[in-house]
Amino acid sequence: MDPGSSWPVFLGFTVVGFGWLAFMTGQALAVTWRPMWQVVPYGLLLGLTDRFFVHALFDGVLLSVPGLILATVLLLSVALLAYQVTLARLMVRQYPWLYERAGLLFWRERR
Repeated sequence: MDPGSSWPVFLGFTVVGFGWLAFMTGQALAVTWRPMWQVVPYGLLLGLTDRFFVHALFDGVLLSVPGLILATVLLLSVALLAYQVTLARLMVRQYPWLYERAGLLFWRERR
């Protein structure tokens, strides 16, 4: 799939740069106890913003639908993963008498 720009720009700018922003967005939403569905609009905005900056800074194709889809799915996945990891950590740390870790993404009731 064509990312709408060169692969080095996609890997460096979208994956590393905007991936970090997506990770921080997911963490921020989890730390403030927002519902998970709120990650979706922020992920869509990150995908659109990434497309604009790739076009403005690196002369990428602005209206590249495959590039937009690829970037948005990647950024949304990173944000959702960060949200779930952070929420699991918060639940176990804030309520240690109720919950224990059940892997990286989940928690369970303490027996």
